[in-house]
Amino acid sequence: MSPRRRYWLMKSEPGDFSIDDLQRVGTEPWTGVRNYQARNFMRQMQVGDGVLFYHSNCEVPGVYGIAEVASTPYPDPTQFQKTSKYYDPKATHEQPRWELVDVQFSRKLRRPLPLSEIRGHADALGEEFELLRKGSRLSVMPVTGAQWKRLLSLE
Repeated sequence: MSPRRRYWLMKSEPGDFSIDDLQRVGTEPWTGVRNYQARNFMRQMQVGDGVLFYHSNCEVPGVYGIAEVASTPYPDPTQFQKTSKYYDPKATHEQPRWELVDVQFSRKLRRPLPLSEIRGHADALGEEFELLRKGSRLSVMPVTGAQWKRLLSLE
C-alpha cells in the first residue's frame, strides 16, 4: 500500500526563482531553506506529494502554480559551498544540517491566487492554515487535503 499523498506550500521570491523558471527547467532542487521547522517539514516529504508554488516578497504575493515533490530529501549541497549565500560553516558532509527535495513543475494556475483573496477564505481554510497566521514566515509549510481542494477551487 502506498503512503497517503500529502500537500505543501513552498514559497519562492520570483526574482530568485519563479513558477516560470520551474516550468522552463522542469525539475529543480529546492535549495537554501535555512529554518529548522521548514527543514523538518521537507524531511517529511515524499515523492508525489503536491506543492502549491507561492510567490513571496513581490508586488502580488500568492499561489501561482502547482508542482510535485520529485525526490526524497537529501543534503542541500549549498551548505558546503563557501561561495554560496547558503553556506553553513557548522555543516559537514558527515553531519549535514540542511536537506532539500527536488520539485517538478506540474502546471501554472489558470490565474494567480493572490494572498489578499486567500485571506478572504480564512474561515474555510481554518485556523491551522499556516500561511494566514500572524508573524508566520515559513517558506515551507503543510497544507491539508481540504485546504488544497479549497484553494484550487478558487482558481
